[in-house]
Amino acid sequence: MDFRERLFDLRRQAGLSQEELANLVGVTRQAVQKWEAGTSRPDMDNLVSLAEYFKVSLDYLVTGKEPAPSPPATIINNYYHKEASRHYEYKSKRTLFGLPLVHINCGFTRNHWACGIIAIGNVATGFIALGGVTFGLFTLGGISFGLLLALGAISVGVVSIGGIALGLLAWGGLAMGWLAVGGMSLGVYAAGGAAVGSQVAVGSAAAAQNLAIGLDAEGAQTILIPLEGLNGADLETAKAAIDAACAGAPGFVAWLLKLFI
Repeated sequence: MDFRERLFDLRRQAGLSQEELANLVGVTRQAVQKWEAGTSRPDMDNLVSLAEYFKVSLDYLVTGKEPAPSPPATIINNYYHKEASRHYEYKSKRTLFGLPLVHINCGFTRNHWACGIIAIGNVATGFIALGGVTFGLFTLGGISFGLLLALGAISVGVVSIGGIALGLLAWGGLAMGWLAVGGMSLGVYAAGGAAVGSQVAVGSAAAAQNLAIGLDAEGAQTILIPLEGLNGADLETAKAAIDAACAGAPGFVAWLLKLFI
């Protein structure tokens, strides 16, 4: 039995496809295919990685000699776990739409990418994604891009919450969206410390084409808020003005803007 036959037998016994073995070693599937076809051989670094994963000696892998007993290698769900102090990876065998249900790929040496239904990694892509940079339906990360919900220092999504937030509904230090709430907000409907809205703006400093309410306000219709705040008839007048200006918007928009007066 030569090297290519031993590699084929070891891979099959471990239940790995050529592509899975290639991912573990850090090469392309075509490279593994060539090794097993005998048209090329792995270099020393790849030989060491193969020997460590399959728990065999280099002598056995290259020459077929039986090795002396060696300490067991670390195996997690039949997936290679190298440099545990710096890198951790787990990929579930169960899949959905061709993606693992759970993929965790985290480390300090490089940007490890996790891709799964639930993905956690330095960079993560998934239905639910958590990590430094995330892409998905529901995301949480330093930089977060979510089709529905995004939370992060910088977030972009239909509903976006973060230091800098961009979305249909955006909430953050700097918020831009159809409905924007934040320290500085820009939107059709905006509320915050400094608010600019094409329809309604409510804040300490507010500017809007239609209705502006604030300590300092500028708009077609303005309501100034005194330092002691609005109360009594003035408060009711401001609430009625918000209801009228938000007549075409969902009810929660007017409700949220009223919280800021």
